[in-house]
Amino acid sequence: MAKERIGFIGVGLMGHGMAANIVDKGWPLTVMGHRNREPVEDLKRRGAAEASTPRELAEASDIVVMCVTGSPQVEAVVNGPDGLASAGKPLLIVDCSTSEPSVTTRLAAELEPKGIVLIDAPLGRTPKDAWEGTLDVMAGGAPEHVERARPVLEAFAGRILPTGPTGTGHTMKLLNNFLSMGYAALYSEALTMGAKAGLTPAVFDSVIRGGRMDCGFYQTFFKWVLERDPNAHRFTLRNGLKDMTYMASFANAAGAANPLGAAVRNSFAMAVGAGRGDEYVPRLSDIVAELNGTSLAVGQDAEKAPGKP
Repeated sequence: MAKERIGFIGVGLMGHGMAANIVDKGWPLTVMGHRNREPVEDLKRRGAAEASTPRELAEASDIVVMCVTGSPQVEAVVNGPDGLASAGKPLLIVDCSTSEPSVTTRLAAELEPKGIVLIDAPLGRTPKDAWEGTLDVMAGGAPEHVERARPVLEAFAGRILPTGPTGTGHTMKLLNNFLSMGYAALYSEALTMGAKAGLTPAVFDSVIRGGRMDCGFYQTFFKWVLERDPNAHRFTLRNGLKDMTYMASFANAAGAANPLGAAVRNSFAMAVGAGRGDEYVPRLSDIVAELNGTSLAVGQDAEKAPGKP
């Protein structure tokens, strides 16, 4: 049985590895042009075709996977000029972005009369896992639509976790990111308070690592803190703020008090407001330390800390 034709929009940090796995595992793949030409050219060398607009990509595809920044970008790709919907044909759209759940459910309802199915399939783990085909996928949608998408998702995912109807995948992703961004804010403040008391990051790590508070997120975060590995966790502070803003919107819509979420969001808003939004999440530890007049930089004094002039 012939494989369905796959379109892919958003071949950035995460999407490049995902798309590479799809084409390398034998799926007919069309990708849309990206401002960064390097991943597009790499995927073309692997056998992918390129489309210049979402409409052109839709015309060449049966299933379209999107991995863009968030809901505004998803809506632009789907309903904008020359968007996916303008092709006027049945499609299964798999939104792997971190999007606002209320927008996802509204968009799915708008597309259904046009013969277009939208399911949400946001991702857990890192770009390294995207390349290794070991991402987590939180899949929201009717069981038959998730099952249709499953073989494609399996090209880049180690775990596919159905969450319920369309929109629940994006809700679960926001909860997941609330936990991870919350850890980042907690680590950053704890490290700063330790530094104020003369406790180095190495001492802090010697107590936490291997104990009950250790976890995978802690380990990637501390690859920056201890080793200054710039690629330890390739997720920007700006994206963290975007996700925590979506979380606040979700809490407001649900009528739920979300005081810890507000505190986490403010930590990221502070970093972005300081002009550091394009730095990766572990750098929050340096920003919090600097604002408190200290430094976490291993082997450096406060005058040489990252971000200092």
